Amino acid sequence: MNRKYLYVVAAVIWGIPGIAITFKGIGAYRMQPSENLWWLLLITAAVLAAFSFMFRRIVKRYSDRISMLPDKVSIWQTFPVRGWILLIFMMGLGIAMKNIPGVPSSFIAAFYSGLGPMLLISSARFAFNLIYQ
Repeated sequence: MNRKYLYVVAAVIWGIPGIAITFKGIGAYRMQPSENLWWLLLITAAVLAAFSFMFRRIVKRYSDRISMLPDKVSIWQTFPVRGWILLIFMMGLGIAMKNIPGVPSSFIAAFYSGLGPMLLISSARFAFNLIYQ
């Protein structure tokens, strides 16, 4: 496959979970009592900020890596081995959180509403790098 399409692969791999997680977070927000809303918004802002710093570095590192690859590459070269391990770990953690009884919906609301949009923004950065690299 052409190296440029690895940006599309990365955007899809980060974007699809971003959409799903964002909708789950918004759904959980709708179930919260209004007196807790400002605390949840504060936590969501902190999650957004934390993931913004982390994901910005990861997207830059992976995009730089993709730009250095030869023109014809395998889809598996989208991320380094550590990147694939990170993705598998994060998916496993998400599945585990969903299936652990007793995880409060307020946590889901605040955490997912911060994580999901940052995944979408990261996906957009990969797509942007396709256009401008």
